[in-house]
Amino acid sequence: MAIDVALGIVLVVGGIVLFALELVHPGVLLLIPGSILLVAGFLYLLLPNVLLDGPYGILVLLLAAVIATVVEIPYYRYVAPTHRPLSTTSSGLIGEVGIVIAPIVPNNITGKVQLRSEVWSARSDRPIPNGVRVRVIHGEGVSVTVQPIEG
Repeated sequence: MAIDVALGIVLVVGGIVLFALELVHPGVLLLIPGSILLVAGFLYLLLPNVLLDGPYGILVLLLAAVIATVVEIPYYRYVAPTHRPLSTTSSGLIGEVGIVIAPIVPNNITGKVQLRSEVWSARSDRPIPNGVRVRVIHGEGVSVTVQPIEG
């Protein structure tokens, strides 16, 4: 009987661990197996005959899997980061604000700006040092034309 209790406890603890991992790192789809382990563990501890001796144990586990799946879909919509798609053209960056990471020299594209998570070659009609916030006013090819943001 001690082995039976230990197996039930292991199933419950395994389910709790999977739930904890899901909370720490959402998106790894551990909600469903965690739910199944928890339900199986509690059934094994509280009603071992229901789980092992008839079809109802399997039906309860399937019901737990379905409920976990139905709960998981809105859960992932809630925790999933939403972000705008990456721009692949410089003209799509017009109006974006970035920061100069390599000094911009007038009428030259040796300067660099970081816009979102991308680095672009930049030009301007005036020199702009590192660390200055700029706004994109034009895009052409693989470079953008920027102007410093006043204030």
